[in-house]
Amino acid sequence: MVKLRKIEPSDLPFLYQWENDASVWADGSNHNPLSQQDLRDYITSTTGDIYRDGQLRLIIEEQSPVTTCGCVDLFDFDVRNRRAAIGMYVSPGMRGKGVGKEALALLEEYAFSHLRLRVIYAVISSRNTACATLFRNAGYTPSSPLANWTLEGDAILWIKSSNE
Repeated sequence: MVKLRKIEPSDLPFLYQWENDASVWADGSNHNPLSQQDLRDYITSTTGDIYRDGQLRLIIEEQSPVTTCGCVDLFDFDVRNRRAAIGMYVSPGMRGKGVGKEALALLEEYAFSHLRLRVIYAVISSRNTACATLFRNAGYTPSSPLANWTLEGDAILWIKSSNE
């Protein structure tokens, strides 16, 4: 069982490792290493309020035993149209154990029930079949193929709407 929690200064070593994992850069928006100071500045400047910051990063934490195992983001937050993009990173040792599935369900609950978003979406590389399977199984619909979206190739826009 996992929970999502606000980012804390003690998360710096994890963030430093995850943000500098070049093997996943093609699937995200980060394409260069980040320093510990960059991440320290982010941790101290973020309020954890998506309305103030325009984005929200939450840490994924396994409950028993307590293990920091990844993070989820809501970004490209559009207040007027009530939508946001989702990003997720699960540390390699925790992949394939249902952590991403649980974290995604918790993030959806928060996004739809508390933030009252109408739509959440993810842009997933066509090569990232594990991530596409996760989102498909969670009820997301592949909406738009995005040809040549990244230097590595095509991507697909996956969308989920609230039940309002």
